Amino acid sequence: MSITFKKRQKEMKRQEKQRAKAERREQRKLAKRAAQDAQGTPTTPSSDTEQQAPFENKQTVPPG
Repeated sequence: MSITFKKRQKEMKRQEKQRAKAERREQRKLAKRAAQDAQGTPTTPSSDTEQQAPFENKQTVPPG
């Protein structure tokens, strides 16, 4: 076998490993997100702003 062929095969194997690793990472990410949704943990900041809304609507009384 020529050196060029070996290098190409090695590079292809490296890229395949990289793709597999990225796929596993994505699967773990989705599993973690699904677990959080099952527990009812809010993942969006919009729910936090809804809870803060009454505090923002307070009217201030001018001193005097």
